[in-house]
Amino acid sequence: MLEGLMQDFPLTVDHIRRRVRDVYGDQQVITHTEAGRSAATYAEVADRIDRLGRVLDRLGVEPGDRVGTFAWNSQRHLELYFAIPSASAVLHTLNIRLFAEHLDYIVNHAQDSVIFVDDTLVELLEPLAERLPTVRHYVVMGEGDPGSLPRALRYEELMDEAGPGAFDWPEVDERAAAALCYTSGTTGHPKGVLYSHRSIALHAMATAMTDSLGLSREDRILVVVPMFHANAWGLPFGGAATGAQLILPTRLLQAPALAGFIEQERATRMAAVPTIFADLLRHADEQHPDLSSLVTGLCGGSAVPRALAQAFEERHGVHILQAWGMTETSPLCTVARAPGEARGEEYWEYRSSQGRVLPFVEMRVVDDQGNALPHDGRSTGEIEVRGPWIAARYFNDPSGDEKFHDGWLRTGDIGTVDGDGFMRISDRAKDVIKSGGEWISSVELENEIMAHPDVLEAAVIAMPHERWAERPLACVVLREGATCGRPELVEHLRSRVAKWWLPDGWVFIDEVPKTSVGKFDKKVLRAQLAEGALRAETDQAPAEVGG
Repeated sequence: MLEGLMQDFPLTVDHIRRRVRDVYGDQQVITHTEAGRSAATYAEVADRIDRLGRVLDRLGVEPGDRVGTFAWNSQRHLELYFAIPSASAVLHTLNIRLFAEHLDYIVNHAQDSVIFVDDTLVELLEPLAERLPTVRHYVVMGEGDPGSLPRALRYEELMDEAGPGAFDWPEVDERAAAALCYTSGTTGHPKGVLYSHRSIALHAMATAMTDSLGLSREDRILVVVPMFHANAWGLPFGGAATGAQLILPTRLLQAPALAGFIEQERATRMAAVPTIFADLLRHADEQHPDLSSLVTGLCGGSAVPRALAQAFEERHGVHILQAWGMTETSPLCTVARAPGEARGEEYWEYRSSQGRVLPFVEMRVVDDQGNALPHDGRSTGEIEVRGPWIAARYFNDPSGDEKFHDGWLRTGDIGTVDGDGFMRISDRAKDVIKSGGEWISSVELENEIMAHPDVLEAAVIAMPHERWAERPLACVVLREGATCGRPELVEHLRSRVAKWWLPDGWVFIDEVPKTSVGKFDKKVLRAQLAEGALRAETDQAPAEVGG
């Protein structure tokens, strides 16, 4: 083999840290809290990251140590995003919305040595502290009471003591671990996904591709997706690498506040899950804030209802860009940009797909025996992916090995891929409804139900059926003041789905349960169904379902 004569330059988070200081020093990071707005240039942030390097050194953080963050989206959290990996340690973002038993398990499984915690979140962490033996220090960010946290220190006091000046950062191998995120643990214990410097750097470059997210220095990104959720979809790293300004809203996540930030900061992009965008749409329709600067809404975490995307585009000029991925994929794998020539219904068909697979990510569809199916847009099976920012296995947990097949990640999503690389998910493997040997897509049914103007949310689950094994049960949340009922919704669906897809049962609820990252939590609905807690309307008189 004749080797190429190119430099072996390491792809690291530390390079992005140096780049923001040397290339984009005048760009800003803006944080909004209840106390008001604060802003710092990237050069000032880089100076604080140097101080933080000395803080980590003083706290005894060693290469490979896991360092937890329990925090909202803020400048301080961003500083930790860069200082911890640059110090050869591992950034471990902890989900602030997890149940105590999951959080307890995750911290102990990761063996976190230090946890940085926002003062407004101390009371959530306090009850667990005595069960977290590996944690040597808690560092409280903000002026609030550290409560009963043992060995508590204050972030700003440590930063003051560290003093100004450059820090002597260690050389980091690009294949070294840089960050750790845990899956939501919908079945069994949460699983750790251990990202490398190389995977983060390559993923950051992918976010800048025009047919991907297309991030650039001209962007002002309102990062609503939590920084504990798959590294905020890589936006802190990708945004910093491209020089985009970052707008971080801490816990001010309600639609009026977000609309105000868009107006005040002239945000060009906002990243959030569909439920957040749905709230913003309702607020925009009623209050008419100035959203003219917002070009793109980056949306993921769950399928984007077509009605939501169309309403934003037609009424407010905001392009909702659907992307697909998961914690195990860093997360970006596909982006739903319609081809330039697409028009009318074809345009919206592309926009409603999960999108086209990105360069350097490979995707295939397999049947139940693991055989690859053709990319013809019709052959349906489980989606598998591989690539340089896709997990190869879970961190210290062989119980999840069944998720990895022949060098591919089994996503658990059921769908098709067409000849142009566009992927369409019909369901999660655990959510698909198997009726009389045929599959019914709960996702497609939900999207069509939510296209009705009176429907706010809809989740579809399987209910047992004596003849067909399973039939769809639609759990619907109506908009305030709406009077629409089952007959109107059935009629609405008749021209949109196959007759045998029409739900046998309907139940009207106040809210669809959500997971810690804002996805519909169907396992809660399934449990309520099994317990007989859901009363469904059917073609006959209302009756108990399940139990």
